[in-house]
Amino acid sequence: MIQLAEEEIPKINQKNDYAIVAITKHSAEIARKLRGLFPNGDLYYPHKFAKGDEEGLGIQLYDGNVRILLSAIFYKYKGLILFISLGAVVRMIAPLLKDKKIDPAVVVIDDRGKNVISVLSGHLGGANELTREIAALLHANPVITTASDVQQTIAVDLFGSRFGWVWDSEEHLTKVSAAVVNEEPVAIVQESGERSWWLYDHPLPKNIMLYPTILDAIDAKPSGALIITHRLLAPEEKSILQCGIIFRPKVIVIGIGCNRGTSGEEIQSVIEETLLELGFSSKSIKAICTIDLKKDEEGLLKVVEERKVEFCTYTAKELNEMHIEEPSETVYKYTGAYSVSEAAAKRYLQSDSLVLVKKKSGNVTISVGVLEHKEDYPWQKE
Repeated sequence: MIQLAEEEIPKINQKNDYAIVAITKHSAEIARKLRGLFPNGDLYYPHKFAKGDEEGLGIQLYDGNVRILLSAIFYKYKGLILFISLGAVVRMIAPLLKDKKIDPAVVVIDDRGKNVISVLSGHLGGANELTREIAALLHANPVITTASDVQQTIAVDLFGSRFGWVWDSEEHLTKVSAAVVNEEPVAIVQESGERSWWLYDHPLPKNIMLYPTILDAIDAKPSGALIITHRLLAPEEKSILQCGIIFRPKVIVIGIGCNRGTSGEEIQSVIEETLLELGFSSKSIKAICTIDLKKDEEGLLKVVEERKVEFCTYTAKELNEMHIEEPSETVYKYTGAYSVSEAAAKRYLQSDSLVLVKKKSGNVTISVGVLEHKEDYPWQKE
């Protein structure tokens, strides 16, 4: 990582998610046009190309070597759109790179605005998608070299990411990705989660097959496997992990009732213990739900923040509209609702079907449900 003296660091006024940087007079003109079409970008170009309207337009001028500017803004933005030659960009950003999980997207555009090139963080950072968008705005040629994009097949490292799916382990990520792009047999088993993950208007490639169960996939002996489930695998299913990746869709909905002042640690412990008993992964939690009286409960807020899940609260009236198996007069006395955890989970799910209706543990009452996605796979519809 390049260390800059404090006096070298240019003043940065970040307002948007992306930075647009130009270094020549001609590219500055194109960059100004792009900024008008792409308002989520902060534009930077050299002071010597100033037209006098930059302050009013929010355009930032810089002096000195662009390398210093890139060092200052590299990790401030979600992505960088650079009107700089590809070779120069590679040399300037090489010392700045840390990890593909956190490096920003980098897109390079030639001085005439004819080609838009995805350079860094094509998948995880979104550079490929950004390249397509910028190329469309400039009527330019998008240049993307990632194999899965070129072949129009599954990008394993982004599989389900737009739905919030996460993987259990990235150990076999490269292996499975290679199997996909090399057209080796790949098995997919989906037990839960959204089904509209195939992004192209043609059928799945012939090397990718859907199987009804994990055991069926194991019998097929694929080179790679994508398993989409909120379940913890049974012992006889775990051999699929020798060539597979488990993706955790966000489908688990948890209703919580708790005494005032219950610690986040106790709530976390009850959630983990309960999901383990059910054989579910906590990575698949989508939402934690409760009564609006608990919207400022510190322990609950701590759990929601740590897990980065939805937090939904309902009024007593909304909760009382749900069918409750065993209404509680005691709960009604204190909250105005005949149920909190059960009713809140059912309200979110818009269903009376729960995996766990209610369990009391210490200061916490918990209910658990699973979102169902029953729709057909879009590409299988006539």
